[in-house]
Amino acid sequence: MRTNDSAIASSPIAVSTPAADGHAAPADPAPVLAPEAPGVRGTPATRGVLFAALGVAAFSLTFPGTAWALEGMGPWTVVMLRSVLATALAGGALLVFRVRVPERRHWAGIAVVAGGVVLGFPLLTTLALETSTTSHAAVVVGLLPLTTAACSALRTGARPSRTFWIASLIGAAVVIAFAVQQSGGAPGRGDLFLFLALLVCAAGYTEGGRLARHMPGWQVIGWALVLTLPLTAAGAAVALSTEPLRLTAHAVAGLLWLAIGSQFVGILVWYRGMAAIGIARASQLQLAQPLLTLVWSVLLLGERLPPAAPAAALAVLACIAVTQRARG
Repeated sequence: MRTNDSAIASSPIAVSTPAADGHAAPADPAPVLAPEAPGVRGTPATRGVLFAALGVAAFSLTFPGTAWALEGMGPWTVVMLRSVLATALAGGALLVFRVRVPERRHWAGIAVVAGGVVLGFPLLTTLALETSTTSHAAVVVGLLPLTTAACSALRTGARPSRTFWIASLIGAAVVIAFAVQQSGGAPGRGDLFLFLALLVCAAGYTEGGRLARHMPGWQVIGWALVLTLPLTAAGAAVALSTEPLRLTAHAVAGLLWLAIGSQFVGILVWYRGMAAIGIARASQLQLAQPLLTLVWSVLLLGERLPPAAPAAALAVLACIAVTQRARG
């Protein structure tokens, strides 16, 4: 069996595992490494970048998928049903492969993933999209890479290089300028939801990337989904009884993508990438996410592409290149 980057990468990553009080945590037992993904070759770092990029591509369709789902469902119905459907997929995989229940010391981190990635981010962004366009929301959430890198540094003690931080700050400044220009300099209620979503998602990504060193990424998100099932199942029942439901082709396609593509498959490959190249470096690939979402918003939703988008795209892609070359 070959070592790969799904559970624990052979290359170092930009996180460590000190306890919350600053003392060294007990040594972890040697993990069982999952087999290499078919057709994915190259060094662990190259595979890590590829997996992280696939995750970003999947996430870039989240807002258009949400907009489609909202055409036929209420916001609470969308959030709860996507989680229930993703749990059915993840829980089935956990049962089929007879995955053991995680050790007690990992459950706190799984709870953070559940609160940030499974519940918090989907709910807050869905509420935001009731008043914001997908293109505007995508640009605001472009701050997620810097938020994740900062959260990672605070949580794990990682210390990326000065060049890394300079490039990250420039990328964030481009995103902020773009968002302010699009909103007319007056952030609204939707922006508040989006900024809160940044915080909870960054915490979830940080814990997920850390846990992906101890178990495959699909198990991290799988157990997080299972943990929230009692809440999401009850929430889905209440939402379906109180919110209007119209099962159009767009609504069904959007919901299925959110459940399968964004909530499960996207996070699976994203955590694999973070385990290989580190939370901070992987998070910078997400600088391309708002620009991809802008393209989808034009192609799938018919929104007008903002005139400043091409210039922002070049600036952001340049920042990605610098952060990927910078060594923490």
